[in-house]
Amino acid sequence: MESRPTIVFLCVHNAGRSQMAAGWAAHLGGGTVTVLSGGSDPAAEVNPAAVAAMAEAGVDVSSALPRRWADDDIRSADAVVTMGCGDECPFFPGVHYEDWPIPDPAGRPTEEVRPIRDEIRDRVADLLRRLGVGE
Repeated sequence: MESRPTIVFLCVHNAGRSQMAAGWAAHLGGGTVTVLSGGSDPAAEVNPAAVAAMAEAGVDVSSALPRRWADDDIRSADAVVTMGCGDECPFFPGVHYEDWPIPDPAGRPTEEVRPIRDEIRDRVADLLRRLGVGE
């Protein structure tokens, strides 16, 4: 049996972009991928506008909890996606990294988070295709 690829999504607070990306990867991956996320300075909760925007798309991230990333998760990942953590994001040789320049949804109303959600969905779907998993 082949092992499932692992994707780690990173941002500063692990409360918006990385949680939406993780939600999309789990949803679109349909159990064929291991999905992790983390931040350098985790927030107390996931951004409510991100939760609402994802719920509108049929993806529930309401139970997600922001957490600090674990170096071991990153070292063992097949793909690490960074979104706005810059020099704070850890770098390990031999790990495939992608940096997605996506606006931070923090402080934005749900109507402004929707296009961010949709861009993340498209990028996640493309990444899953390249990893050979998903829909």
